[in-house]
Amino acid sequence: MAVAEIARDLPRWAAASLAAVPWVVVRRVPDYAGLLPVGIRGSNRAERCAAWLPPAAIVERRTPEDLTEAASWRGHPRRTEVPALAVLDAVADLLSGSAWGPAGSIGFELATGHPAAHRDSDLDILLRAPGRIGRGEAERILAGLAELPVRVDVALETPLGACSLAEIATGGPAVVKTVVGPRLVHDPWAEQGA
Repeated sequence: MAVAEIARDLPRWAAASLAAVPWVVVRRVPDYAGLLPVGIRGSNRAERCAAWLPPAAIVERRTPEDLTEAASWRGHPRRTEVPALAVLDAVADLLSGSAWGPAGSIGFELATGHPAAHRDSDLDILLRAPGRIGRGEAERILAGLAELPVRVDVALETPLGACSLAEIATGGPAVVKTVVGPRLVHDPWAEQGA
């Protein structure tokens, strides 16, 4: 499908962004009339646009785990200038055996090849957690990440939705992002049917 058709009724910057980098990210909201909820990234944080994409428009898909499997950060030309790219080997060692991958600006750059991160970018990680991650395990992972020279935020993808690994480490309730909005829960694994 032509970018022009997808970009109809979007802000001018969003249409220009899609023309330059025809990639979107999936948003966490319900599908609408068979259309997929996506987000368009612009050149800065203020340029984010929600949109809807017909499934037929998808030509290629890359998950955070795909990015980890490819480990393309190892040969990335900006690895020395973007610290969040440089620490991914250490993150891979720490999360070895888990299903995880980079998200946010680092994930977008690795998926598309388009420079989206900068020297001060933090590192967003998606960690799939179909089974329970206990408080001790969460603390161990966070302690290892705290030794890195960049800020790392880990979103756990639980059966109920995504929550912060840091909230699991506190042992208290966690805000879980679901397709119908955020929920405060005591256990994102036990409350999936609630």
